[in-house]
Amino acid sequence: MKVKLAPALEKDLKAVKQAWAQLRGLNSDKKNSVLNTLAELLVAQQKQILIANRRDLEANRHQSAAYIDRLTLTEPRLKEMARSLKTVAELADPVGEIIEEKILSNGLKLKKLRAPLGVIFMIFESRPNVAIEAFSMAFKSGNAIILRGGKESKFSVAEIYRLIEKALQLNKVNTKSFLGMTSYDRDLVNQLLKQKNYIDIVVPRGGEKLIAHVQSKSLMPVIKNDRGLCHAYIHEDAELEMAKKIVVNAKTSRPSVCNALESILIHRKLAESFLQKLIPELKNFDMKFFACKDSFKILKKHKQNVMLAKEANFNTEYLDYKVNVKIVKNLEEALLHIEKYGSKHSETIITESEKTAREFQSQVDAAVVYWNASTRFTDGFEMGLGGEIGISTQKLHVRGPVGLKELTSGRWVVDGHGQIRQ
Repeated sequence: MKVKLAPALEKDLKAVKQAWAQLRGLNSDKKNSVLNTLAELLVAQQKQILIANRRDLEANRHQSAAYIDRLTLTEPRLKEMARSLKTVAELADPVGEIIEEKILSNGLKLKKLRAPLGVIFMIFESRPNVAIEAFSMAFKSGNAIILRGGKESKFSVAEIYRLIEKALQLNKVNTKSFLGMTSYDRDLVNQLLKQKNYIDIVVPRGGEKLIAHVQSKSLMPVIKNDRGLCHAYIHEDAELEMAKKIVVNAKTSRPSVCNALESILIHRKLAESFLQKLIPELKNFDMKFFACKDSFKILKKHKQNVMLAKEANFNTEYLDYKVNVKIVKNLEEALLHIEKYGSKHSETIITESEKTAREFQSQVDAAVVYWNASTRFTDGFEMGLGGEIGISTQKLHVRGPVGLKELTSGRWVVDGHGQIRQ
């Protein structure tokens, strides 16, 4: 059954769809000019953005520290957002790139080219910087985008939406190719999830409940950006100093993001020695441990803030200064644990053995699998993609950081000279 839309909203959706017809033919120089203009506006008007952000922070002051971190904008973060925009502008435009070409025996010339996906509807929570990143990736890859953030960041994103529209306007690009939604009526989202005539792809970026809701309601294909329940496995031959450095970085550099570490799996042969090295490094963070029986004994002995882990703990994405610890007897047990509790996001092994590392990498079912490196590198900017619209944990049509190329699909262009099929 067709969902009845308010006339004003239907008018907006029609305008976005029509604007995309122009956007998909926009040349690279014009796209890059918009992104560079937006980068300049972010820096020039950072005072207004930070004032708006303080209003959001004040309204959410009773939330957890991790929640506040996701919501917070600072001058360095705004500069990083501007740098990301300039990096995307410098990247090659994927639209029109030849993926494959061949000439058939009948003389037909075939080319498979990258083309934009269309109109993207993205729903995100908490982090206002997502609006900039999502717009830049969609716009550079020739896609129109509709953004709907969470009400917790409404003042911040309203400022960002204003700057996006201004950058488009200053470069004489149709401003309707972007729609920033400022209504936070949940029923409005449900209506939009049914609008397959106007929207081509839906991208939910947030908590489990949001993603499950979108998957159950959307009539359009969904690029799922699921939770990041990431593990580090410390193998029996791990170099302990390296292992400590990786685990501390993966867990503490920014615990509120999806590529942060949530569970540490340690081979039993070095559990005591590794935890002795790790504990002093985590003291400043007031880390709370949820430990298996064996690791509980070690952590308790060192007077740590530790509780016995329940099964639910191993299935929890904390996004906070909390971590699971489990001692395993071998690689096989570590793999079984990750298979059971992992979210198919990012996993890492610390080992001196390439053979063991390759076995781990081949058997772990995740978008990104590391050997001797922090899971925090699962990020479009860090991986040289300029940014990302999210980290896809699904398998069709994209997996891992969703960059420019991942926001296109292939289509065929065929040249002939009168051929007919016999």
